[in-house]
Amino acid sequence: MREEQISGLRTRITGGTDGKGGGRGPLVLLLHGFGAPGDDLVPLADALSVPAGTRFVFPEGPLSLSFGPGNARAWWLIDMARLAQDRAAGRVRDLSQDIPKGLAPVRETMLSFLKEIEQRFDADPKKTVLGGFSQGAMLSCDLMLHTDRPYAGLVQLSGTLLAQPIWGPLLPKRKGLPVFQSHGVQDEILPYAGAERLRDTLAHAGLSVEWHNFRGGHEIPRVVLQRLGPFITKAATST
Repeated sequence: MREEQISGLRTRITGGTDGKGGGRGPLVLLLHGFGAPGDDLVPLADALSVPAGTRFVFPEGPLSLSFGPGNARAWWLIDMARLAQDRAAGRVRDLSQDIPKGLAPVRETMLSFLKEIEQRFDADPKKTVLGGFSQGAMLSCDLMLHTDRPYAGLVQLSGTLLAQPIWGPLLPKRKGLPVFQSHGVQDEILPYAGAERLRDTLAHAGLSVEWHNFRGGHEIPRVVLQRLGPFITKAATST
C-alpha cells in the first residue's frame, strides 16, 4: 500500500500489479463512514474476491472529528444532538429530505478527486466501481448522480436515501446502472426502512439493484463481502 495527496485528500492505494495500485486493472474506489479512521475500509481489498490486478483507492474524509477513534474523519458534519434526541424518543430517522450543509462543498472536492484519479491512474470509467459505507455510501451515490462518467457500478453498504429533492431528478440518467446494496435489519444507526426507501427509489428510476439484507447492525459482515466480490468482478469486466 502507498499513500498520496490527491485533490487535497490523504489517499491510500493498494492492489494492482505491485500492491501499490500499479497496472491498468479495474479500479474500486470506496469511501469510509462518519467517524471512522481514513484507513477503515482498506482491509476490504484483501477480503474481496476480485480479478487479479484490481486496484483499490481509499480517500480520507476532509473533516477531523474531536471524538471517536484516533484519526476519526467525516465527509460532512452530523447533528449529533438530533441523533441523540431521535434515539431517546424512539423515532425512526428519515433522512430522505435532508440536504446536509456540507454536502455541496465535499461534492465539488470529490468530483475533482474523481477526475484526478481517472487521469493519474489511467482508469477506464467503464471498469471503475464507486461506493462506500454509511456516510460514504451516501456521498458515493450523490457523486454518481453528479457526473456523467460511465462508471461500471455503485456500491451502497449500509447507506440510506438522502437529499431526495436533488437526487430524484438526476436518477433517470443512471438507468441500467448496476447497484450493490446491503443493509442489516437490526441497524440502529441508519434504520432498515431508509435502506428500503433507497432501494425502491433506485429501482423505480431504472437502476439495476442487487439487494442483500442480513441479520445484523451497522456493519459489513462476511456474507456481504462474499457477494460483493462477484458483483465487482461482473461490473468491472463486462465491457
